[in-house]
Amino acid sequence: MKKLLSMIVACMSIVFSLQAQPPGGNMDEMRAKMKERIKPMLVSKAAITDAEADKVIDIYFQTQMETRKLRMDQSASEEDKAKKAKSLKDDAEKQMKAIPLTDEKMTAVNDFLEEMKKRQEEMRKNRGGNN
Repeated sequence: MKKLLSMIVACMSIVFSLQAQPPGGNMDEMRAKMKERIKPMLVSKAAITDAEADKVIDIYFQTQMETRKLRMDQSASEEDKAKKAKSLKDDAEKQMKAIPLTDEKMTAVNDFLEEMKKRQEEMRKNRGGNN
């Protein structure tokens, strides 16, 4: 009986862990949803073209995915994570300048992304406080 119960618990754990992790094929879908949600705001607030916005969002999305992997890496020290995060941010900035974006547009894009990040953090805090 204990073996059966243990096997059921193990199977349930596997099922739930698989549901919690999006398969690799969903990354394109996540990127498309991000473009759909934030592209119009990015274009209007940062005064950039649709093509520039697509590139910015692609770079931002890729950086976010790499940062997420970095945060989940339990083998790296906090110092190593901080260095790698800074490197990721610097690389993203270089890629955005290569679009090419002028300094004014870079500033506008960075301001927009920071504002978006703050709103997301506030939403997380509000959700956590209501539970």
